[in-house]
Amino acid sequence: MPSGQFVTHTWHVPGTLAANLSIRLKMAFDAQLIHVSTVGSNAYAAGLQIGNGTTAEAYMVKKSIGVSGTPVVFDLDDFVDAATKTYPRLTKGNILALALDYDYNGGGSAQASADVTIVAAMVAG
Repeated sequence: MPSGQFVTHTWHVPGTLAANLSIRLKMAFDAQLIHVSTVGSNAYAAGLQIGNGTTAEAYMVKKSIGVSGTPVVFDLDDFVDAATKTYPRLTKGNILALALDYDYNGGGSAQASADVTIVAAMVAG
């Protein structure tokens, strides 16, 4: 993949979540993670953390996703290396791991996030 090319990955889970969600993407190319947008359709926020194959919060500690159809954007200021102004580096062959706590701010499955969408944007290279 040509260096500098913009790539997005999108995941959508319809319905009210009944359990935590684990998304694992094996990187097909080197990239930098520059932006993640997340939202659920109801008023109950799930919690998203971003890591790699070995460390759950390697790139971002758990944070609340958007609710009621209003997305929340995570970018450089939200990533663990924000102090050094360094975007997460994703290496070809390594794993990008997204972990979603389905009832992070709701407590219990009766107040679980629903219709969750996650969009991860990265730049190849």
